[in-house]
Amino acid sequence: MTVSKREQVVIYLHGFLSSPQSVKAQQTKAFVEEYYPDLTFYIPQLDNHPKPAAKALDELIAQHPNADFGFIGSSMGGYFSSYLLERYGGKAVLINPAVQPYNLLADYLGEHVNPYTKQKFSLDESHTRDLTSFDTKSLASPQNYWVLLQTADETLDYRQAEKKYMGAKLTIEEGGDHSFQGYERFLKDIFQFLLHD
Repeated sequence: MTVSKREQVVIYLHGFLSSPQSVKAQQTKAFVEEYYPDLTFYIPQLDNHPKPAAKALDELIAQHPNADFGFIGSSMGGYFSSYLLERYGGKAVLINPAVQPYNLLADYLGEHVNPYTKQKFSLDESHTRDLTSFDTKSLASPQNYWVLLQTADETLDYRQAEKKYMGAKLTIEEGGDHSFQGYERFLKDIFQFLLHD
């Protein structure tokens, strides 16, 4: 009797005020199309409010009840990737992940326009309050994370992620910025980490 191979699903999660059209998302999509054309791969447009964003991700994952999941998350997408990994299992690669975005966004309350989608929305205290409900206070399996950090991230203090993900695979580069300069250099190793034991 042959055991059928489990479906592998990889989900790329963009950051706050970003979209599937971002540079890293498109670099990842192009890499998958060239090297893993049969992979089930998603880059969802995340809602600006955390609760509907998380609900849509839960529904997406529910479509694949017997799959092994891999998550790639940039900034706020890294925050949600941790939530999803702790809830559903799998592996995750986090790029300059947000560790406590609910504290950071307190400085961004008010009107915003997503530069990619041109969607206007208002950020209020309910956003920051709801974000706290998706926090992962502890990591059940740190070895299932790989965290890519650049020390000159102008938005987030990389040391917060270094501390939270202690025990995970950490790559810390001097310099760079919040977008993580040279991300494409890691794509081959990222998918090796997500898809292979």
